[in-house]
Parts: sequence; C-alpha cells; structure tokens
Amino acid sequence: MSLLDVVDFQVTDEYQLLLTFENQEKRLFDMRPFMETPPWNRLKHGDMFRKAHIQQGTIVWPGQIDIDPETLYELSTVTEKTVC
Repeated sequence: MSLLDVVDFQVTDEYQLLLTFENQEKRLFDMRPFMETPPWNRLKHGDMFRKAHIQQGTIVWPGQIDIDPETLYELSTVTEKTVC
C-alpha cells in the first residue's frame, strides 16, 4: 500500500481523531493507547490535544509532537469509504 496523506481531520472526545485521507476514506484513530507514553503524554495537559493541525500530510501538535501517517492509517478503523 502506498502512503496516504491526511487532508482533513476533526478532534473528537476521548483523544480520538476523525481523519480524512487523500483517497477520501474517513477513519477513526484512537490516541488513548498512546497517551501515557512520551511524547504524547504531553498532549493531556490543558487543551494541547485540540491544538492538532496538518503538516506535510500528517497530524502534528505544538512542541514537535507528531505521529506517522502510516500509523494513523494502519491503526485506525474505517468510518466511511468513498467508492470511486
């Protein structure tokens, strides 16, 4: 499988991200299993998790915290798939 960029996202409750990939597939990524380990544990303070944004096809946060787009895709679940 080729690398797919994240083109849009929404932060949901409980440290989850609703992601839209460049193939228009929508997937839900659960960050909860990551939130106790560095560097992602820093996202639990205040509204840091909600400060996510897209940079170079993946999700990043202030403080140089990011997560690989491969991980976002492979460990997420399909919520909606567009048939081309």
